[in-house]
Amino acid sequence: MQASDSIVIIPTYNEKENIENIIRAVFGLEKVFHILIIEDNSPDGTAVIVKELQKEFPDRLFMIERKGKLGLGTAYITGFKWAIEHKYDYIFEMDADFSHNPNDLPKLYNACTQEGGDVAIGSRYISGVNVVNWPMGRVLMSYFASKYVRIITGLPVHDTTAGFKCYRRQVLETIGLDKIRFKGYAFQIEMKFTAYKCGFKIIEVPVIFINRELGTSKMNSSIFGEAVFGVIKLKVNSWFRKYPKKA
Repeated sequence: MQASDSIVIIPTYNEKENIENIIRAVFGLEKVFHILIIEDNSPDGTAVIVKELQKEFPDRLFMIERKGKLGLGTAYITGFKWAIEHKYDYIFEMDADFSHNPNDLPKLYNACTQEGGDVAIGSRYISGVNVVNWPMGRVLMSYFASKYVRIITGLPVHDTTAGFKCYRRQVLETIGLDKIRFKGYAFQIEMKFTAYKCGFKIIEVPVIFINRELGTSKMNSSIFGEAVFGVIKLKVNSWFRKYPKKA
C-alpha cells in the first residue's frame, strides 16, 4: 500500500471523457496522492470507469456514490468529512476536467507544508489574468466577481471563487462544515471567508486555468447569481456570528 498524507477530492457528473486521464495524471506525480471521487449518479457511466480503475489502484482510489446532482458544495462537504475521518493531513479540491493542472498539486502542498499556509489557493489572478480558452465575457465576469467579493467582504484574496485548493485538516475541523450554506460558486467564497475569519493563513499560488476541452461545463447563471447575492448575505451574517479561532 502506498500511504499518503494527502487526498484529492474530485466531484464528478458526466466526466467519462476526463476521469481516467485525470486519475492517472494525479497518480503519475512523484508525490503520492490519494483520490476520493464524489460521484453524483452520472448517466454517462463515469462511476463504472472509476470502479474499473479501483481494481488497479485499490489502496489509493476511493469513491462515494450519491443519488443525484446535489450541488458542488455538498459534494465537497461529504468529501471533507470522509477525509477528516480517515485522518488525511492535507485535503485538496480539484476539478475533473483538467482546468486545474494536476502538476500544480505539489505547489499547493508545498505552500502548506513549507511556507506555513493553512489554505493554499491555486490562483488565476494573483499574477495578472491566467486563464486560457475562456470567452472574454466569462473572463471579465470571473475577474470582476473576485474584485467584488474582495470589496464587500474584505477578504484579502485575489481569486475568491477559485476551486483549486489545499486545506490543512485543522482548517476543516475548525470552521464548522455543517454551518456552510452555499452550494455553487458562493460555496468557494464562503469556505475562504470562513477560514479567514477563523484566523487561518491563506496563500495564493499562481496557476494557469485552462478551460475544459472535453465534456460540458456545469457553470450557469443561477450559480453565478448565488455568488453575487450570497456575498452580501455572507458579510451581513458575519456581523452577528462568532467564528471559532485557530488553535
